[in-house]
This record gives sequence, structure tokens and C-alpha cells, in this order.
Amino acid sequence: MQLTEVFKNYSVIGFSGARSPAGLLPPSALSSAAAAVPSGARVVVGCQRGVDAFFRQCFPKAEVFAVASGRWGSGKGAYAARSIACVDAVAIAGGLWVSFPASECPPGLLPSPKSSKCFSGGGSGTWASLAYALGCGIACLVYSPFGVPAGWGLESVPSYPGWFSSSPDASQQLSLF
Repeated sequence: MQLTEVFKNYSVIGFSGARSPAGLLPPSALSSAAAAVPSGARVVVGCQRGVDAFFRQCFPKAEVFAVASGRWGSGKGAYAARSIACVDAVAIAGGLWVSFPASECPPGLLPSPKSSKCFSGGGSGTWASLAYALGCGIACLVYSPFGVPAGWGLESVPSYPGWFSSSPDASQQLSLF
């Protein structure tokens, strides 16, 4: 899959995803996204294992939002605060948010520009981050083997099973390949 036509429009790209993607997310989806990041783009990512670790390995100069820094406090709340800060960094730069959830969206979670509505203990930081990114109006690209919730403004990308986009331009560009 060639995603370069979507990614080339962004100088900041944030990644988020499951801590345990093995068996649920094909390595080709992650590799395709990594290969599409333009040279010189600023990459932002969290500190967890799984998808975060994959992109940290691909981009050694990535800006890592690490809970261990103490910048966002401690405990479970620190992970939510870290994720909010990571999404905010992409929003401020007008970047692209790319998500790789490995579970279905928790019931009741909806996109919102209010982080407290997205990070309310639903159990999936990946979906919460995506809900917050969509609520903030960030362009989003999602690979989800489970589909996406109705009403989130995400459209399947023609000819690319499992990929969804919040941007009609991204869907049109990908369908050209």
C-alpha cells in the first residue's frame, strides 16, 4: 500500500496504537505507514510497547512523549495526560494522526474536543486518542481490523481494506493507486 500521497501533505505525524498488536495488526500496515512518512517530518509518539515501540524504532529522532519523564504526573492519569499532550502537539502543527487500535471501540466513546470526555476510563487509550484527535479537527488515518464506529466521520479508503480516513482528500488520493 502506498500512503505517501496522504502523508506528504503533513510535516508533523503522530502515531498511536495497541500495546499488544501481535496477531491483530498486520506488520504490513505498520510498515506501510512508516515508509510513507516524508523525510524530515517531525514524528510524535508515546512511550508504550507495541505500536509506539515500532514507530520509535523506525524513527530514532521521534519526539517521544514519555510518562517516565514525570511531566504528566504519575499513575494511570499520567498516561492519559501524556496522550492528550501528544495529540495537542499534532493539532497545534496541523499534522496527521495515525492510529492502530487492536480492539473494538469502547461503547459510548465519542469524538470530542474536550479531552475529559474522551479519556474517561473507557479502557482504550488508542481509541480515546483518536476520539480526541477527531474532536480537535485533526486529519486522521486509521487502520482497524474491527472497523470504526458509525458517526465518527471516518470513511473506508477504497481498495484498502482496514484503512479509514477522516479526510475525503486522503480517501480520494489513496483510491488513485
